[in-house]
Amino acid sequence: MNTQKLSVNRACVAIVSFLILLSVVQFCIVYLLTDNRMLILCGLLYIALVLLSVFVFISIMRRKLILFSDTFCELLDNMMTGEMEPIQAAEEESLFYKINHRLVRLYEVMIENRNSVAKERADLQELISDISHQVKTPITNLKMVNATLLEQSMPEERYKRFLRDSGVQLDKLDFLMQAMIKTSRLETGVISLEKKVQPIYDTLAAALGGILLNAEKKNIHISVECPEELKVSHDRKWTSEALFNILDNAVKYTPDDGNIYITVASWEFYLKIDISDTGKGIPEKLHGTIFKRFYREDEVHDIEGIGIGLYLAREIIAMQGGYIKVASEVGKGSTFSIFLPHK
Repeated sequence: MNTQKLSVNRACVAIVSFLILLSVVQFCIVYLLTDNRMLILCGLLYIALVLLSVFVFISIMRRKLILFSDTFCELLDNMMTGEMEPIQAAEEESLFYKINHRLVRLYEVMIENRNSVAKERADLQELISDISHQVKTPITNLKMVNATLLEQSMPEERYKRFLRDSGVQLDKLDFLMQAMIKTSRLETGVISLEKKVQPIYDTLAAALGGILLNAEKKNIHISVECPEELKVSHDRKWTSEALFNILDNAVKYTPDDGNIYITVASWEFYLKIDISDTGKGIPEKLHGTIFKRFYREDEVHDIEGIGIGLYLAREIIAMQGGYIKVASEVGKGSTFSIFLPHK
């Protein structure tokens, strides 16, 4: 018999039929052995009462099961559509309570996943909007330069100048794409940071190597106080990237003949890196805003950049269990403090 296709009704009928058949056989045997008809009649009456009780019991249970299954299906439908959440049942050791308890947990997981998907969708939409806004200007400039070169004849010097302008726009697009790739890989977990205890001096030196040329062009003096023996648990490559982004901003927004001071100190639980500059400073109301992706103040749009460096720096440090603090005064400069946990 295929038990997968056996319905509850058929199972009940089969069980009752088997009991009746078994009882009839037993009483036939008893009658043949005793030849007592009264005993047979009493036995038949007893069987009838037992079967009636079984029938009433099965009918009640079947009705309860149908009611429970209808309620259960309706509850699941409402949960899937988000119209209502399961009602908390009173705590008792019953089948309904056990199922209800798991339904509540299932509903909470569903809501959490739904909110997570909605947030990811909103973040993706925001990211696409940001990318579209950022690439719009370089692409427009490239189209204008390309059209000018195709439609107009010009001296070789002017022709080279247009080509240099095209190169600048291409560099901006390349920098933007590289920054977006790094951001997306970090946010989606494609890149996993490999922390290990190692000297911070070498990591800081790698970051400084990327900004020294621009600092020399502006005659900016850089002072570094970092004991070579200081060690902390960190990912050298990505921590260097975060430090470079902060240092690069310091060079960009510090005027000619300015100063940048870098101080590294070991605290009880954290290693602290202070990067101070004598730049324009940041208003206090913007201390949290500057870490948003693609955020740039209106006053600095003439300075090269796309506003993603501080966002990347914060993400990289946060993924290592650290954090960044900002102290700044307009007209006097800023100090970015990076805290990396020792463990």
